[in-house]
Amino acid sequence: MATDRVKKIVIWAVFAFLLYSIFTDPHHSAGIVHNIWSILRSGVQHVGDFYHDILHS
Repeated sequence: MATDRVKKIVIWAVFAFLLYSIFTDPHHSAGIVHNIWSILRSGVQHVGDFYHDILHS
């Protein structure tokens, strides 16, 4: 049960840090989100290309 309490505290601390980061430097935060989105989009595209190549070869 103590691990649940620690987990909750860690989640709230991360959430508070994210809010602090967004409010203190929104341009930098937007850049980070943009980079993460680009990485995810690229990964999904590569997986799609992989399956497309397998099915059409």
